[in-house]
Amino acid sequence: MKITIYGSGCSKCKQLTVNAEEAANELGLSYEVEKVTDVNAIIDAGIMRTPALALNDEIVAEGKVASPADIKKYLS
Repeated sequence: MKITIYGSGCSKCKQLTVNAEEAANELGLSYEVEKVTDVNAIIDAGIMRTPALALNDEIVAEGKVASPADIKKYLS
């Protein structure tokens, strides 16, 4: 499982990372986290609002801090 967090590295981005890791751990998934902070890379990914979350390169949440429960739904 590849978890990608798009954002500047702000507190919301950090919380989204924590929530994604918590959800993956609760489901017993092995994963790697990639953090994309480069503005051009974020734009190239088609993201208009940060923070954003992608799972296996599919954007599932944008412009909000998804809760661990929400992320578990995306992972299931």
